[in-house]
Amino acid sequence: MSLIQALLDPAAYPHPVSNIELIETHISWVLLTGRFAYKIKKNIRFDFLDFSTLKKRHFYCLEELRFNSRFAPGLYLDVVPITGSPQAPKVDGSGEIIEYAVRMKQFDGNQLLSHLADQGRLSCGMIDQLADLTADFHHSARADTANDHFGTPQEIHHWFQGNVTNIRPLVHHGKLLEQISGLAHWGDQALLKYAGLMELRKKNGFIRECHGDLHLGNITLINHKVTPFDGIEFNPGLHWIDVISEIAFVVMDLQQRGLNQFAYRFLNRYLSRNGDYAGITLLPYYLVYRALVRCKVALLRWQQHKKQQDLHEAENYAGLAAKYSRPAAPRLLITHGYSGSGKSTFSCQLAERLGMIHLRSDVERKRLVSAKNAGNSVNEGVYTAENVQLVYLRLAELASSILDAGFTVLIDAAFLQASQRGLFAELAAKKQLAFVILDFHAPVQELKQRISNRQQSGNDASEATLAVLEHQLETAQALSAAEAGETIRIDTCAEDALAKLLEHSSLPHH
Repeated sequence: MSLIQALLDPAAYPHPVSNIELIETHISWVLLTGRFAYKIKKNIRFDFLDFSTLKKRHFYCLEELRFNSRFAPGLYLDVVPITGSPQAPKVDGSGEIIEYAVRMKQFDGNQLLSHLADQGRLSCGMIDQLADLTADFHHSARADTANDHFGTPQEIHHWFQGNVTNIRPLVHHGKLLEQISGLAHWGDQALLKYAGLMELRKKNGFIRECHGDLHLGNITLINHKVTPFDGIEFNPGLHWIDVISEIAFVVMDLQQRGLNQFAYRFLNRYLSRNGDYAGITLLPYYLVYRALVRCKVALLRWQQHKKQQDLHEAENYAGLAAKYSRPAAPRLLITHGYSGSGKSTFSCQLAERLGMIHLRSDVERKRLVSAKNAGNSVNEGVYTAENVQLVYLRLAELASSILDAGFTVLIDAAFLQASQRGLFAELAAKKQLAFVILDFHAPVQELKQRISNRQQSGNDASEATLAVLEHQLETAQALSAAEAGETIRIDTCAEDALAKLLEHSSLPHH
């Protein structure tokens, strides 16, 4: 395009430019000038966007500025006109306007999370930041009203099947076409199964004005802070979505890159923070949907440039979507051990390494027990027999729905009473799933020291005190001979405890 070629000339800009780099996507061009980046929308029209007139491109430039300033304040600056002619344009000039651009502060492309992932430099701290930021953003984002069509089962599935409709004309070989047809049928069946839940989540406010395109290529580090950018402003139907659809994009992207451990770290931290475990039921549907989105985008790039790499990428995403549609049989694991035995520390790492949903009693207890009943002494506040039973029943309820969604669950709680363990053994038996007890041990003096250290640091969800530990030691019911056959014993003082746990052949690999 002559305009874009002419904008590679530093003379087109109202500020000093020494070097210009052009980045092209399937819907836009981005010109990097050193201090600023200018994003220009292509004169195109798809079923999911319409940039076919200058007026529309101007509108969506303004909308992009508003929309993205929610997660990246200070990064998006303004919308500037491009004047002159396609052969001799002037950015932010006077005279007849021939195009518009969104002006942004330029950031270091090497700090994109996608780039850091490719280099093996993605860290646990970055994943934690992203999970916390996303949970907080979803909490504060506007929810749609019951009258809006966004988030209805029909609207959700319109976009799911829209991917199929777009992909089919671009596919010219049997295996990929067969996969796409199979996924289209799977999606229709999933809609019939989950339409009621989709309607309930809309009613309960889980359809919110999200980012819409939250994958690692749209997240960067700015001053060491995880910063999403480039959300979908061009179609409200693609950003007024279930928050679990947004989460699915991050999980899918990490898994597609072979970063399953980070995927489950992100997922578990997000869920622990906001408690939306009910959304897990829809996660496989949205994982398939998000993989199909990326398959479609890769095929659109392939259509424009005919690069074999893009076709190969599309095939990989289709294969991943097919895998999501056929989950392996899940398993149910519970912990067993006194306060301070290391249950939560090891459970967190185990859930990440092996791909499990981690449910922690200390976190769910705080969600269930009101602040007026707070207290952490034996038989009062959060530790009354009634509240303890309430927590275990809630954990069983959550575990049941998560297992039904096809995910292995690890319940992190003391499980010192036979009735508590029996509740989950019965759940696994009813669902005909494997059941494992992880029995965590440490000397009593070590337990006391860990509890004291934890109370001093004040940064753990557990509210167990030394008095609680003493009560546990006096009242705990030992594992039975029958339970021993389902149990893995872990000495948490051993340096190789986690390695031995991971190596154990009885544990599931997701």
